Amino acid sequence: MSSLSHVDDRGRARMVDVGGMPKQRRTARATGKIRMTPETIRQIEQNNNKKGDVLTVAEIAGVQATKKTAEWIPLCHTLPLTGITVEAATDAEGVVIESSVSCVGPTGVEMEALTAVSAALLTVYDMCKAIDKNMVISDIILLEKTKE
Repeated sequence: MSSLSHVDDRGRARMVDVGGMPKQRRTARATGKIRMTPETIRQIEQNNNKKGDVLTVAEIAGVQATKKTAEWIPLCHTLPLTGITVEAATDAEGVVIESSVSCVGPTGVEMEALTAVSAALLTVYDMCKAIDKNMVISDIILLEKTKE
C-alpha cells in the first residue's frame, strides 16, 4: 500500500476516487510574488503599461485559470467552485498575488488556489516582459486550507 494518495500499489499514477467522501465546504488561500525593477512597479502603479491594466488583467487571468485547474493538473478533480477571489497589489519589490477559493465538494481546493496565483503571476510577467527582462516569480505557497 502506497502512502501517496495518487500512486497505486504498483507505483503507478492514479486519480483518487473521492466518490465516497462527504461533501463539505472547503476553502484554500495561496499567495506568490513577482520581483521586478522599481520602474516596472511604477508603470504598473501609474497604469502606464502599453498592454493595459496589469493588476486587473492578472486578477481576471487568475480567476479564469482557477476554473480550468483540472485541465492543467492531470490528477485533479473537476470541482463545483462556489467562490474565487484573486487580488493583485504592488509592494516595494514587485507584485503580490493572493487567492481564495471555495467549494462544496468531496476534496479540497488547494490546487485551484495555487493555480490562480500561478496564472496571475505569469500574466504579470507576460504583460511586463518587454520592459523588464529580469523579473523573478517566487514564493508561491499555500497559506491555509479548511473544511467544515
